[in-house]
Amino acid sequence: MKYQWIFFDADDTLFSFDAFAGLQKLFSDYGVDFQRNDFEEFQRINKPLWVQYQNAEITAEQLQVTRFASWAKKLNKKPVELNDHYLTAMADICKPLEQVVETLEVLKERANLGIITNGFTTLQKLRLEKTGLADWFQFVTISEEVGIAKPDPRIFEYSLELAKVKDRSQVLMVGDNLDSDILGGHNANIDTCWLHYNRENNSNIKPTYSIGCFDKLLEIV
Repeated sequence: MKYQWIFFDADDTLFSFDAFAGLQKLFSDYGVDFQRNDFEEFQRINKPLWVQYQNAEITAEQLQVTRFASWAKKLNKKPVELNDHYLTAMADICKPLEQVVETLEVLKERANLGIITNGFTTLQKLRLEKTGLADWFQFVTISEEVGIAKPDPRIFEYSLELAKVKDRSQVLMVGDNLDSDILGGHNANIDTCWLHYNRENNSNIKPTYSIGCFDKLLEIV
């Protein structure tokens, strides 16, 4: 086998991540009719925070609290309460993406599987349990727990140590995000596979492989 280990991103690689639906579910419990324009306003705050988080400019806790600060003030709630409720809502609506389960069924017989995610501990653990996939992965590295986010090579180094990898040429990183998953894998000197979903690569980041759908991994591994 060319690869003994496959490292996966989580959000929009293994699992659906419908933030709008999750926020609608969250706010409905507070009597708020959360609409698309509310979501766009939320994302104007949320997206730059994720960039700051990936650049190690803020912590996971700062991201989670700051993105809900204005809504917490409106609803007279604590930001951390809204954030925790949101993560639970996201876990409730989460499901594996198309072809993921069927492909992983084959891959887990061919290689060892791990997850490296910039997501948050509560959400990642809940949905691995809910989807029944928890036992398929030898480890799950979560940036909130490690204190380092992709594309920082240190989160990959941490994962390589967990996996007891001696030869990096036998490791493949799979993800949908060029700026975190693919650049991070490149920074750690491991092969990468970009799940592009028919998007164009207009960056200078060059993955080892590019695939349009998840089951194409079987042609690589």
